[in-house]
Amino acid sequence: MDLHQLRCFIAVAEELHFGRAARRLDMLPSALGRHVRLLEESLGTQLLLRTTRNVMLSQDGAALLEEARHLIASADELGRRFREQGRKRSRTLRLGAVDTAAAGLVPMLLRDFRRSLPDVTVQLLEEKTIRLLPRLLSGRLDLAFVRPPDYRDRRLEFQMLFHETAVVAVPAGHRLASRKRIAIETLAEAPLIVPDRRSRPHSHDLTMKLFEQAGLRPVIAQVAEEKQTIVSLVAARIGLAIVPRWASRLAISGVRYVTLTREDGMNLLPLAAAWLRGSRDPLRDELLATLQARLSRYAAEA
Repeated sequence: MDLHQLRCFIAVAEELHFGRAARRLDMLPSALGRHVRLLEESLGTQLLLRTTRNVMLSQDGAALLEEARHLIASADELGRRFREQGRKRSRTLRLGAVDTAAAGLVPMLLRDFRRSLPDVTVQLLEEKTIRLLPRLLSGRLDLAFVRPPDYRDRRLEFQMLFHETAVVAVPAGHRLASRKRIAIETLAEAPLIVPDRRSRPHSHDLTMKLFEQAGLRPVIAQVAEEKQTIVSLVAARIGLAIVPRWASRLAISGVRYVTLTREDGMNLLPLAAAWLRGSRDPLRDELLATLQARLSRYAAEA
């Protein structure tokens, strides 16, 4: 029996549904079920009564649930206490960010933050949301700028910041490259490069929903995972791509970025700050205060 197995059991016991519990923990249902079975085997009892349609707590499962909640709460509090003690001795802030936030928001924010706290060391990790959130939960990051997921772990606090603007990445010599604006209808027959939805759902849905709203179906020429790869493929004339405006700060030659004339208020690229709920961190709070004070200016750049 370990803490992760107990967290899996608690999620299923509270949701009474393996799919919802898996989404809550950002796991595959098969992996979640395996951890619950291992817990049952280690305890020598059945904790959940499963049918094809329902999941219920057994008598032993109901008895374990409250004990497990207390144990996890104690473990989380112990971890928080030691992390906070370490943070008091440290002048290092561990910051994570999705790629466009790392290129656009973070440089402006750190410039302003260091005017008041020049001696603080900021360690920056650029990653996808699905990899940043587990690092927040484990205490390896203090703060992250992420795309807020549909299913939000209750152990994390999310603060919505703003929505990034979408532009079209076009090869420099393309017939559309000289335009100042492009309507989505202009891209009806154009081959497109889109992100993989499993790792970048917001960026993937940006293209799909803009086309759907216009009554069109996109012509997908290539799926890629990283923004830098997508923009490099545009430079190689594989296709065009709808990307956040801050992607234009990626240092890749041979690409122009043209404003989309039709987004019709569709806010598909939300950016949020996330941190561990209930944790205390003076450096993180100072950075968030700087962010809040200048948020309208940063949003105007997005």
